[in-house]
Amino acid sequence: MRIGELARRVGTTTRTLRYYESRGLLTARRDGNGHRTYGESDVRLLEQIRTLQDFGFELEETRPFVECLRSGHPEGDSCPASVAVYRKKLRELDALIGELGAVRTQVGAQLARAERAMAELAADAGAPEGPAPRCELRGTG
Repeated sequence: MRIGELARRVGTTTRTLRYYESRGLLTARRDGNGHRTYGESDVRLLEQIRTLQDFGFELEETRPFVECLRSGHPEGDSCPASVAVYRKKLRELDALIGELGAVRTQVGAQLARAERAMAELAADAGAPEGPAPRCELRGTG
């Protein structure tokens, strides 16, 4: 199949396919007229790249999976280098989850503080000393 058909089948652009080719992730064969041609194995390879990128893998991180498929394995993650990339990605995700957990704790504490402050302002608004301070947004101009 030609590059346009391959792009349509995998839901990408010919420009992206040429970029993958320039990075060594996709290898085109040439027909008698010099047009790029691809086979079903290229469809599988591109589906693997796309799935990994959907999971947050950088393009270069897909290389071991591509090489695994090219070496004849039915799945791109059945080689030691691919498994190593999975392990590295899981460590990165665990670190991000930890960071997000810490941020969530901080935001929760800020929310609790803000709600206490609002409750105090509401309680003070009923006091005879005077009105509660107003919070206004003013435009710049």
